[in-house]
Amino acid sequence: MTREVGVSQPFIESTGRRALGVARLFRELAAFALITLGVVVTKLGVSRRVVHPLVVSEIWDAGVRLLPLVSFLGIALGLLVIGQTTALLTRLGAQQFIGTVMVTVVVRELGPLLTAIVVLARAGTANVVELGTMRALGEVRALESLGIDPIHYLVMPRTLALAVAVFCLTTYLILLALLSGYCFAFLQGVPIKPGAYFGQLADALRWQDFVLLALKTSLFGVVIAVVNCYHGLARRLAIADVSEVTGRAVVHSVSGCVILDALFLVGYVFV
Repeated sequence: MTREVGVSQPFIESTGRRALGVARLFRELAAFALITLGVVVTKLGVSRRVVHPLVVSEIWDAGVRLLPLVSFLGIALGLLVIGQTTALLTRLGAQQFIGTVMVTVVVRELGPLLTAIVVLARAGTANVVELGTMRALGEVRALESLGIDPIHYLVMPRTLALAVAVFCLTTYLILLALLSGYCFAFLQGVPIKPGAYFGQLADALRWQDFVLLALKTSLFGVVIAVVNCYHGLARRLAIADVSEVTGRAVVHSVSGCVILDALFLVGYVFV
């Protein structure tokens, strides 16, 4: 009995420390997100000639530059998932469920999550490295000494840009995947006409799907931006710490997007 208590005590203490660490991180991220939201609401029109070009530049980096990669992923998703699923359902005599399966799997889940991960891998990690390096080199403190709010100048443009980029890229990926999936099914000889295919998709979609898709993808972008900017700016860093912080930011961003997606999954059930 003494041995069992002695063995379990370190495990309990370690679990407790981890739980406290997660709670502390969540509290700090929530506070950082509220500060960012406050700056967006109160300072969106301040210094337009400086901040608005930054937003456009971030949209270019996080959105337009990713179009070739997202195009490839959309075609691959259409070929590997939609085309195969359509052919399989047709062979099983369940082609009437094609629209429901496509909306549930591609529109609601795979499209938004896949796009968010791509944006995180390309733009999110770049933001952590850039902001962490600025923090380590003292550039953030120099901005503060000049009276420039780092949240307004560095965080707000990235947050707005990633929200717009994830939404637009997700819409583009879904449309390309649905179209390429039908083309692949057609090449396989699946006897389904374009009108019937897209008609099933239209019947399976509800107006709530459009609203929740826009809200979810925009929040994915906000989560990625807030988490990455937090890890890059919230604490003092040395140059050697930037790579480690980037890894933590990626893990926390993916976790945040998955948790958010789970909440929206509950929303799809009750809406």
